[in-house]
Amino acid sequence: MRRIALTVVAVLPLLASAAVAQQAPAAAPPPARFFITSANPGRGAGLGGLEGADAHCAALAGAAGLPSNQWRAYLSATPRNGQPGVNARDRIGAGPWHNVKGQLIAKNVDELHSELPTLTKASIITEKGDSVNGRGDRPNTHDILTGSTRDGRFFSLADDTTCDNWTLDGDTGSARVGHHDRQGGGEFPTSWNSAHPSRGCGPKNLQASGGAGLFFCFGAS
Repeated sequence: MRRIALTVVAVLPLLASAAVAQQAPAAAPPPARFFITSANPGRGAGLGGLEGADAHCAALAGAAGLPSNQWRAYLSATPRNGQPGVNARDRIGAGPWHNVKGQLIAKNVDELHSELPTLTKASIITEKGDSVNGRGDRPNTHDILTGSTRDGRFFSLADDTTCDNWTLDGDTGSARVGHHDRQGGGEFPTSWNSAHPSRGCGPKNLQASGGAGLFFCFGAS
């Protein structure tokens, strides 16, 4: 009987520890600081400039109940009217960034602009957690507005690469787009942020080459 009693006393702490472990809450996922917009504001690449694009990011994030980060659109702007150019990479903070499912997108700016396996159609999802159509889907909407080079900077060329800094929404002008699914044609078909120019700036022009006027949003703080 004494041996049985000792065994029970020895087992009880183990059972208690197991019960505590089962009751311990799971670690909370990292806060979402990255998404691709689920919709365009309605005017193609005419986003109301960088400020309008940022406001769209913040509105979508708020509607989805995401943390109130300082949301910034991943868009570059070229020098205009005495104003300096703006690099998309300089607008989005230092990282790290996770999507709304807690998946790591990149730890920092340099990693974001490397050939990371984490940047895929599966991980680049909307503020609602939905995937976005890519090459082979109908309709294909993998052209994502960026106005940026592959390292996240504005183009110094004379050609329009930002639909006049995100103010044009018609047949004229052009914007640099990336492929969020890392597939397709263009100069750099597998680039998530700089694959080829668009065929104009209006909604129909963007649709013609496989886009819907979507863009990336990052939590800068």
